Amino acid sequence: MDAMERGQTSPRLPKSRSSKIADDEDLMVPLIQDKKTGSRAPAVVLAFECLESTAFNGIATNLVLYLHSVLHGTSLASASNVTTWIGTSYLTPVLGAVLADTFWGNYNTILVSLLVYLLGMMLVTFSAFLPTTTALDCVAGWSSWSCHHPALGSHTVAFAGLYLVAFGSGGVRAALLPFGAEQFDDDNAVDRERKMSFFSWFYVCVDFGMIVSGLFLVWVQQNVSWGLGFGIATACIALAFAGFVLATPMYTRRVPTGTPLKSLCQVVVAACRKAALRVPADAAVLYELSDKVDQPKIAHTHEFTFLDKAAMLVGSDLEEVATNVDAAAGSWRLCTVTQVEELKILMRLLPIWATSIVLSAAYAQLNTTFVQQGSAMDMRVMSFTIPAASMVSFEVVCVLAWVVVYGSVIVPALRSFSPASGEPSQLRRMGAGRLLMACAMAVAALVEMRRLDAAGTGESISIAWQMPQYFVLAGAEVFCYIAQLEFFYNEAPESMKSMCTSFALLTVALGSYTSSLIYAVVNALTATGGRPGWISDDLDQGHLDYFFWTMAALCTLNFVVYSAFARNYQVKTVLS
Repeated sequence: MDAMERGQTSPRLPKSRSSKIADDEDLMVPLIQDKKTGSRAPAVVLAFECLESTAFNGIATNLVLYLHSVLHGTSLASASNVTTWIGTSYLTPVLGAVLADTFWGNYNTILVSLLVYLLGMMLVTFSAFLPTTTALDCVAGWSSWSCHHPALGSHTVAFAGLYLVAFGSGGVRAALLPFGAEQFDDDNAVDRERKMSFFSWFYVCVDFGMIVSGLFLVWVQQNVSWGLGFGIATACIALAFAGFVLATPMYTRRVPTGTPLKSLCQVVVAACRKAALRVPADAAVLYELSDKVDQPKIAHTHEFTFLDKAAMLVGSDLEEVATNVDAAAGSWRLCTVTQVEELKILMRLLPIWATSIVLSAAYAQLNTTFVQQGSAMDMRVMSFTIPAASMVSFEVVCVLAWVVVYGSVIVPALRSFSPASGEPSQLRRMGAGRLLMACAMAVAALVEMRRLDAAGTGESISIAWQMPQYFVLAGAEVFCYIAQLEFFYNEAPESMKSMCTSFALLTVALGSYTSSLIYAVVNALTATGGRPGWISDDLDQGHLDYFFWTMAALCTLNFVVYSAFARNYQVKTVLS
C-alpha cells in the first residue's frame, strides 16, 4: 500500500492468487486474472464506446432544437442550456477519475456510472411523451404564459434526466479509455503495438456514434417522434450495459492506487521544509530509489528548481534511508526525483491545458450556433431535405477524411521535405488545430454574411454553404483533440492516467461554460435599447456574423499564447 501511495504502477493480479483475493471481503474492487495477448476485451470496449457515443449524441446532437421547439425556450436560452449541460457532462469526469484512481477502480466506476446513465436516459425519453403546450392550445384560449412554457412536469423530468446523463456519462468517460488501455500488456511487444492504435480506434468509435445519431436518430426525432428517437438512444445504453457486464470474465482490472494528490502534496511540504537550503548544481546527488526497485523513473529537468529541494538529502534523511528505504521515499520530509518530476509535469501541462478552453468554447458552436444558423437556411440539397443538426454527421465524415489525408498525404509530404523530422509532434498538431479553429470561425462568419445578404432580398441560401466551415472545424478536431488525448495520457504520471485523461476532457466542460458566458456577455452588450442583439430569436434580425468574427479573434489570440508555451515545453523522459 505504501508503494501505491507513492505513485507506483498498480499491480495486476497474478493468476495463482486470483481465487484467494477474490474471496477477501475487505477489498473494494474485485480482481481477475491476467489476460493473454489477443484478448477480445479491447474490442468489447470499442463496441461499448460505439453504443455509448450513439446514446449520448442521440440526445446532444438535436437537443438545442428539442429545447426550442418542444420545451419552447428562446434561441439564446436553448443554446446556453445546451452548452451548460455539455459542460457539466465533461466536468463530471474529474469526479469519476478521482473515484476510479482512488477508491473504486475503472471497472466499478464504469458499472456504477452506467446505472445513473441509464436512469437519466429513461427520464429524458419519458419527458418526450409528457404533454406540452402546442399552438392549438393557444388558439383554444390558453394563457400567454402557458403558450411559451411547457407543462412543469415535462420540463422538470427532461432536465433531471439530462443532468443524470451528465453525471453518468462523466464517470464512463473518465474510466473507459484508461480501462481499455490497461487491457494491453505493456511487457508484450505485440500488445504495445496494438495499444498505440487503440486510441485512434477509440476516437473513430466516438465519431461512429455521432454519425448514427446525426443521420438516423435526428431524422427519427424530427420526422417520426422525439420519444422514439430518445428511446432508441436509451436502448443503445441499455445494450452497452448488458454487454459490458457479460464480458466481465475477460477483463484485466487493476487495484485503485490511492489518491495521487498525497504524493504531490508531500513534494510541496518537503520543499518548503528545506526552503533555506541551496539546490545542488549536480542533480545526480538528489535522492532517487535504486534501480533494483521496480518503478518507472523520470529524468530530472531544470525547471521549477525550488521543488528539487524536496529530493535533497540532509542528515536526518540519511539515517531514515539507511534504516528503511521504502519509508523514506514518499515521506513528508524526503521525496524522490520521480515524485518531484511528476509535480513538474502537471505544472508544465497547466498552460497547455488552459489554452484548450478557448478552443473548446469555439468547438461548442458545433451543437449550438451552427445548428441555429443551418435552421435559418434552405435545408433542401438536390432532392433531399437535411435537418440542420444532421450536418454534425457531415462534420464526422470530414473528420475521417482528415484522418486519411493526414496519414496518406500530409505526413508523407512533410517527410519528403524534412526526412529527419518525420511526423509532427503532438504539440505541433495541437497548435495546427488551434489555428484551424480560428479559420473555421472566420469561414462561419463569411457564410453568415452571405446568408444575411440573401435574407435582405427575401431569398434563402442552401444549407450546403455550411459545408466548408464544418470541414475546417473537423480538421481542427483531428489535429487537436486526438493529439491532446494521446499527449495528456503519455505525459501523465503512472498513478494519474485516469485523472489526466479527465483533465483533457475538462477543457471541453470549461469551454462549454465559457461559451455560455460569452453568450451572456454578447447578449448584455448587444441586446440593448430595443435592439435584438447579435444572437436573436430571428437570426435575420441579428448579427451572428459578428459573433463568429469575435470567436475567430479569440481563437487567433489563443493560438499565439499556446505557441509561446508549447515552444518551451519539455516532454517527459522515462529512464526505466
